[in-house]
Amino acid sequence: MVHGNSQEIQFYKVMRVVDGDTFMIADGTAKGQAVRLTGIDAPESRNSRNKVKHALGAEATAYLQKLIAGKKVRLEYDVDKTDRYGRTLAYVYLEDGTFVNAAIIKNGYASIMTIPPNVKYQELFLKLEKRARNNHKGLWK
Repeated sequence: MVHGNSQEIQFYKVMRVVDGDTFMIADGTAKGQAVRLTGIDAPESRNSRNKVKHALGAEATAYLQKLIAGKKVRLEYDVDKTDRYGRTLAYVYLEDGTFVNAAIIKNGYASIMTIPPNVKYQELFLKLEKRARNNHKGLWK
């Protein structure tokens, strides 16, 4: 057990990837808990409520799948812990320390979507998105 500022660091098994910015973790329930990556917006992989499927949606989903499927992740929260749909909002890290939200932006599979007050990594995400754009990665090809 690792202790850091009196909080136990907990890892959750990834059950399945929903799309490029949402996935399910094992939380003891049959369905699992939906986790929405804070600070990013990946293209839609399917048409839903008010979002239209985007050509890179399947690629963004596949990238997240490759990155986290079957692995364990640690969640870090900002000011809001859930969104209006009841999903957990989190910055997500793999056991090897990979910052998932940042990796997705850096590789061009999502754009920054900062919704105050959840702005902890806004500067980092802006830098990574600019670099992805300049290098014509993913969405910015």
